[in-house]
Amino acid sequence: MNLYLRLAWRNVWRQRRRTFLIAVGMGVTMALLVLYDGIVAGFEQAIYGNAIQLLGGNIQIHAPGYGENPGRKPLLPLEDPDAIVEAAEAHPDVVVASKRIVTGGLVTNREGAFSVSIIGVETDKEAQISPVAENIAKGRYLNPDDGDMVVIGQGLATAMEIEIGDRITMVGNSKNEQSRQRTMTVVGIYDVGVPSVEKTTIYVSLAEAQQLFGLDGQVTEVVVALDQIGLEAGVMNAIRQAQPGYEVESWETSIPDLKQVLEMKTSVMGVFGVFMLGIAAIGILNLLMMAVFERTREIGIIGALGLKPREITFLFLLEGILIGVAGAVFGAALGTVVSLVLGYYGLDYSAFANLTEYTALISGRIYAHLVPMKVIQHAVTVAVIAALAALYPAIEASRREPAEALHYV
Repeated sequence: MNLYLRLAWRNVWRQRRRTFLIAVGMGVTMALLVLYDGIVAGFEQAIYGNAIQLLGGNIQIHAPGYGENPGRKPLLPLEDPDAIVEAAEAHPDVVVASKRIVTGGLVTNREGAFSVSIIGVETDKEAQISPVAENIAKGRYLNPDDGDMVVIGQGLATAMEIEIGDRITMVGNSKNEQSRQRTMTVVGIYDVGVPSVEKTTIYVSLAEAQQLFGLDGQVTEVVVALDQIGLEAGVMNAIRQAQPGYEVESWETSIPDLKQVLEMKTSVMGVFGVFMLGIAAIGILNLLMMAVFERTREIGIIGALGLKPREITFLFLLEGILIGVAGAVFGAALGTVVSLVLGYYGLDYSAFANLTEYTALISGRIYAHLVPMKVIQHAVTVAVIAALAALYPAIEASRREPAEALHYV
């Protein structure tokens, strides 16, 4: 095996410039894929990470039976929510675990009645992670001791034609299915750039929601925010082990549309990456085919010396693999360095924040996230594609008859 490696390595660098260009071409292609993965991971965190926090958090814990009627938000109290919060926040990947009351209701004024989700929040904890708290366009965010105060979205404020200090009537059902209503003062209007959320979601303090809906000291869910998406499975298992008997689900279950978008993006990029590497692989195919014709006499000599056709095939195949490995190493190094640099300095994306509804959730800069497993996957793909590209020239070389090859000019 050592002999084959030495021969293959020597043959690869006979045409130094050509080999170097092909290896660099594959390496740059791989580096672009690594960089793309890092930037996409940064986008996911900046856009989808914020969207997940806005739409309900990375992980939600509810009482047993909460999910029996999809689409409903029953006021089903959790037993010992403080123990759940403690178990969640003990995990190193958890930023914060917050208690909530979530239910449906109506808000009304002279402009009409609007169906909304009413969310009672622990304001001090929510302020650490919520895009709502970071995007108060008018007024202020909620304080823990706020009574009949409410924060609404810009979309709802526009529809109801109200401003800071105006009063609206909030209607909902209590734990015992009794209708409750209260006149609330608008103290804040948030603008996250997502009209579908702004028009249908309002926030009150947890204490106010508990009093209004007859949930004295109780909550209906615990929301867990993580440092980044993709870590949910490990945290969920830890919570289930520490506090069994609850319904624990991630955003992938509660927001299936968002999960589908991410999966589609990953599939498209996988096909695009193989296509890009395939173009670079044509260079290896061309290099080795030229080598077969240029070294016909040499092939005849090593065949006459006793090298079998399968061994000649292996030798040329090894040359292609070595070029692929060289390109993979170069690409991994280049892609890692560039990703780390962009992970530190970031990319200013504020000028494009208003392109779509989701990009409005980007606060300013995008920071690339290096994904080591993706680097390894791309490196293996480069080596495999290089081997496949070298297969045909290797077989062609093995078919040369030594007697004919020796007389080739």
